[in-house]
Amino acid sequence: MRLPRSVETADVAGKRVLVRADLNVPLADGRVADDTRIRASLPTLRLLLERGAADVAVCSHLGRPKGPDPAFAMAPVEARLRELLPDDRISVLENTRFDAREAKNDPSLAAELAEGRDLYVNDAFGSAHRAHASTEAIARVLPAYAGLLLLRELSELGRLLGDVDRPFVLVSGGLKVEDKLPVLEHLGGRADNVLVGGKMAEQLREENPLPFEVELPADVVAAATFAADAEARVTPYDALPEGWLGLDIGPDTRRAFADRIAAARTIFWNGPMGVFEWPRFAEGTKAVAEAVAAADAYSVVGGADSVRALTELGLEDRVSWVSTGGGASLELLEGKELPGVAAIPAA
Repeated sequence: MRLPRSVETADVAGKRVLVRADLNVPLADGRVADDTRIRASLPTLRLLLERGAADVAVCSHLGRPKGPDPAFAMAPVEARLRELLPDDRISVLENTRFDAREAKNDPSLAAELAEGRDLYVNDAFGSAHRAHASTEAIARVLPAYAGLLLLRELSELGRLLGDVDRPFVLVSGGLKVEDKLPVLEHLGGRADNVLVGGKMAEQLREENPLPFEVELPADVVAAATFAADAEARVTPYDALPEGWLGLDIGPDTRRAFADRIAAARTIFWNGPMGVFEWPRFAEGTKAVAEAVAAADAYSVVGGADSVRALTELGLEDRVSWVSTGGGASLELLEGKELPGVAAIPAA
């Protein structure tokens, strides 16, 4: 895999630096509700400050605003960043997506971002698959480098694309098979076992477009309606009552999946096994999370829902790598080149 040149090789002393970070964090009551992504940006920012950067301006998108919107202003993010890294040389620019030119990868916006800056550092892996002005065009205006988080993501995820220790187990779940079909095709064909839960399993049971077999749930936790308090029971998948919904994998499937995971030497997990936001239908996702955390394997977890489940169970420190990039992770593992990475000169 081609790796871009590292910020560690840049001469930043006395320089004014623009950093594209991924500060797209959830807000609640005007405050940051989860600062995981802000914390992930700190190593690169600290490196720049320790090496004598004169000024570090950080830019990021936040949410999906259609234009300037106070609900998506960066002020709460900047406040939290300043609490974590109280240095007057740090500033946070306003939400990049307040400007329509951002998503159009407009060179004029890149030129404005670059004004008065000496170099650019992209540390936003979660946005590296977007050819936007702050991720791609800007890297063609200023001398560009990859941040520490971006490089770590490329390195850790890249291990899954090389020679891996076997058995290699891929666990996939979630709602739509179309969203993950490319990575299943590219990466699943290299795996020894592909375990599928969630709504995806139903879609693949009806029609499997993949050129290899996948392991689907033998039993499910079925519900009479799609509701947290719905009447529910465990049933074999082929005995699902008419009109009922499978909202989680059943206990037999949990054990079977856990056994496969326990025997693995390399694991990639992306997507929950059911409607894990509702406690009555969270046991399948919990079982997978615990099995991945307990495995004696190189383990990578990606996707917002999988990472959330892992974090809520306090297991994030027991896997090899927790990816910060949802779509970026999937596109990289599909074998695609990410625009935000391709724009940075090679190491």
